Amino acid sequence: MKRLWQRLTQGRARSGHGGALARAGAALRGWLRGPDGGERRTPAPPAAPAGGASPAANADSGPGRFIENEHEGPEGRRRYRLYLPPGPAAARPLLVLLHGCKQDPEDFAAGTRMNELAREHGVCVLYPEQSRRANPMRCWNWFQPRHQQRGQGEPALLAGLVEAVLAQHGLDARRTWVAGLSAGGSMAAILAQRYPERFAALGVHSGLPCGSAHDVSSAFSVMREGVPSPHAPISRLHGAAQPLHAPRLPTIVFHGDADDTVHPRNGRALVEAALPPGALAQVEHGRSLHGRRYTRTVFRDAGGTPRVEHWELHSGGHAWSGGDAAGSYTDPAGPEASRELLRFFLAQ
Repeated sequence: MKRLWQRLTQGRARSGHGGALARAGAALRGWLRGPDGGERRTPAPPAAPAGGASPAANADSGPGRFIENEHEGPEGRRRYRLYLPPGPAAARPLLVLLHGCKQDPEDFAAGTRMNELAREHGVCVLYPEQSRRANPMRCWNWFQPRHQQRGQGEPALLAGLVEAVLAQHGLDARRTWVAGLSAGGSMAAILAQRYPERFAALGVHSGLPCGSAHDVSSAFSVMREGVPSPHAPISRLHGAAQPLHAPRLPTIVFHGDADDTVHPRNGRALVEAALPPGALAQVEHGRSLHGRRYTRTVFRDAGGTPRVEHWELHSGGHAWSGGDAAGSYTDPAGPEASRELLRFFLAQ
């Protein structure tokens, strides 16, 4: 890892980014750390990942199938995994779940336990995989302008993959949702902004708003300092003008207030961007079964329909809340983000 970072920084220094990257070294190290502060370790693939099939199983057995496949389109090729619950797949909803840096679909499925929960609700889950060729740390390139636009780059590739999976399996295009963690959550926000007709709702865990950075240097800056907010603190919001990059979709956001990798101000900016005019806030405080305190704020539109949820995870770091320690970047002590995501999406 140290040698990889040296190669990356040396390359960027020759391109004129050396000073900015040197200042941002701590931010990158935080990005690569797990929730316990140690270097992230990729777990060995479990013998029976969430969803009940072995990693190589493509036949229907037990609680469902976890299929491995590859998609190729004008913008490139990516591997993916698809969880299909038992029974016919036709007309089922689809959740697109984007992993974070240094993760892959198997790791992310194990850490979120999403397949197990999706089986309970009859939901299919699509896990696209970022390639090392596209990004050495497997990050989705949310900070590059080419990958922030409709019709090009990774947004176009992922939108094409979603269309292909919907068509191949006859899934419900009206109930297709997108969510992700960290860099994956940031790319999910871009997809919601650039393809709002394709997705019915958005979920972001520890991510950043669409268009919040335009290169590596600005990415580290906004990760460290957060997006400047023009609005009042989130608990006092009762309606706000739509920011430039509002996704305008039902949105649920999770962010630890002790996240030292992606500043929690970014989570608040995502919430503010999604608020409908005249939104009214309802705040509740709680504690998970394992002791993690949280503040959940539900924003309803003028008609009383819940449109946005914000989960502030107190003392939470850069990790999937309520996840399984079998995967990387998980916080088993937190409330179950996976369960709350599905609950929010199905209610839409």
